[in-house]
Amino acid sequence: MSINGVPFITLNRFENGFREEFLAGVETLFDNTQFIGGPQVAKLEEKLKEKTEAKHVVGCANGTDAIQIALRGVGIDKDDVVLIPDMTFWATFEAVVNVNAKPVTVDVSRETLHWDKETFKEAVEKFKPKAAILVHLYGWGCPDTMEIRKIAEDNGVILIEDGAQCFGTKVHGESLLGSAKVATTSFYPAKVLGASGDAGAIFSTDEQIINTCRTLINHGRTSHYSHGLIGWNSRIGAYESLFLNMSLEHIDARLDSRRKAVKYYQENLQGLPLKIQEVPSHVEENGYCSVALIDPDLRGPLIESLKAANVGFGTIYPGAMSKQEAAPKYMAGSIDNGNADYISKAVLNLPCYAYITEEECEYVCQVVKKHFSNS
Repeated sequence: MSINGVPFITLNRFENGFREEFLAGVETLFDNTQFIGGPQVAKLEEKLKEKTEAKHVVGCANGTDAIQIALRGVGIDKDDVVLIPDMTFWATFEAVVNVNAKPVTVDVSRETLHWDKETFKEAVEKFKPKAAILVHLYGWGCPDTMEIRKIAEDNGVILIEDGAQCFGTKVHGESLLGSAKVATTSFYPAKVLGASGDAGAIFSTDEQIINTCRTLINHGRTSHYSHGLIGWNSRIGAYESLFLNMSLEHIDARLDSRRKAVKYYQENLQGLPLKIQEVPSHVEENGYCSVALIDPDLRGPLIESLKAANVGFGTIYPGAMSKQEAAPKYMAGSIDNGNADYISKAVLNLPCYAYITEEECEYVCQVVKKHFSNS
């Protein structure tokens, strides 16, 4: 079969029988009127603990709520200063604002696209934050994770790790979600482990923190009609939990197919102005986003060639947090070395999804190579 286009992402590559099994499961939930809570939710939390090697896990309605609840769960309150990377998704920024705290944007490294330990330490010393949110982007993890955890601990800074894109990743052989004192993730359908709708989870090595988060997720309940905290209605649904439980049975194969695609791009696009990002050997990626960097002046013309050949692409993310229209009036400060702004203009993401074929990857590479040979 000839290929005349490749989407950036598709959500319809499922294993044989997955659809039928899910629909049968939905019928069971419907017949038993198990819509919120119940055995599928309990099963999911146990499976997530097993897969991430986490001590404690609680599911919630979405990844943004997960960050907000984690912030509240560790005691972040009005006017507390919280460091966040200048390169992330808006949810990281707005979660801090939504708990009435004050975000400080801190630039990332142009080499790793994440925080580096030196800039993080500078920000801690300058702004004396109560907390910081370390974000693991692009399907790998911050290479300096262990050092940043140590700096935070030594300076009394509560570190929350936003792992919305890092399910299945490791640094120095340790699961990022499992080893963090507090971490969050999103199960938005496009993630490597996606639900049938919005969903999220919080992970922690601290039982007290996770118990507080569990209470916050369910209206601050201490019993059905007793409320010890002001919380949210952010419970994870049974249908989403069913879908995730089934997906976890296949997650290793899905991740493997993504990793093979990233490796294919790395091997077949060498020597071009478009450089596929490689992660350090001590970091294990999950293939979430095939990240490439290109001179900003060259990105536009390449994008036009991709469009003409029906090749999907992403620019994740096209703007630094500190440059967003709504950001300045909420910020308590920033460290801006220009790196996040540069990355936002240079980043280009090639198609990568579960069970993408080698033929599809080959087509993408042919389009990219042809563009540069004609330039």
